Amino acid sequence: MNAFTHASPYPVASADPEAPDAPGAARPSRPAPRRRWSRWATGVALAAPLVLAGCNAYPSYGAHSGATSQGQDTFKLYSGMMTTGVIIGGLVALLILWTLLRYRRRSEEMPRQFHENIPIEIAYTLVPIVIVAFLFIFTVLTENNVDAVVPVNATVTATGNPVVHVTVTAFQWGWRFNYPDLNVGIAGETTNGPDNHGPQMVVPVGETVQIRLVSNDVIHGFYVPAFNFQRQALPGVTNFFDLDVLHAGTYDGQCTEICGLYHTEMLFSVRAVSPSAFAAWAGSEVQAGHTLQLGGVPASNVPPLETHLTPSIPSPPLSTTKGSS
Repeated sequence: MNAFTHASPYPVASADPEAPDAPGAARPSRPAPRRRWSRWATGVALAAPLVLAGCNAYPSYGAHSGATSQGQDTFKLYSGMMTTGVIIGGLVALLILWTLLRYRRRSEEMPRQFHENIPIEIAYTLVPIVIVAFLFIFTVLTENNVDAVVPVNATVTATGNPVVHVTVTAFQWGWRFNYPDLNVGIAGETTNGPDNHGPQMVVPVGETVQIRLVSNDVIHGFYVPAFNFQRQALPGVTNFFDLDVLHAGTYDGQCTEICGLYHTEMLFSVRAVSPSAFAAWAGSEVQAGHTLQLGGVPASNVPPLETHLTPSIPSPPLSTTKGSS
């Protein structure tokens, strides 16, 4: 027995060219691609934006639509980003589902192997870049609109819209709203004021309100959820921003920076009224003595520093001791 007569443990290619394993033999034909899955996934991906647009031009996804023009710009950006994410995420999920169904295991045959696909690699590199660039451009445009302010001390905007100036001073633990052009000063601490929600800033609807935000002590945060807006009050720094309130109503605000013991009770509210009602309110505040002191120092109705602050204290727990019968 020799190497030529010893049986080889490895399979030997058949000499029959028609045999399935013979070199050059035709492989069994694979099932034709199920194009209906491809068409179905493409149709859903194209229809998703139309369905979302039909429900609402800007789906809220649980966010405020914005009670100011600046807040609405922010809301539109948020809604657009969320919608983009939903469409992309849905498309990816459909592609994964289509791949699982289209290329699921059907036999023991080894699938055709390949190591590169230049068009697909270029596509999945360029598409994310285009999406990010698209979102970046709209983010910059929105930030520019939100941060745009009229010139300091301007009385009217470029379109002739009146400008109301309010100096907002944050301090531990309250807010002060001064109207230098109207000689009105409003201040309060913790949960006093209307509805026990701190002091109230009154503004006219349809007019530009320019806020000058400062802090007397530590870092505070001026935040009104319905405005989709937050800005920090920093010691030694003056921040300016404009608000154009679109609808009458009362909007609650709060401090968003941990500023000390009574931070959670550093509340305030913004009440938007018609311009005529705003003028009447300013006149009544002056008559009530809520005016600025000489030299532009804080409002005269600011509580003295030695005023004791009493935070909200929860009711004591009920006694568990049983009385004797």
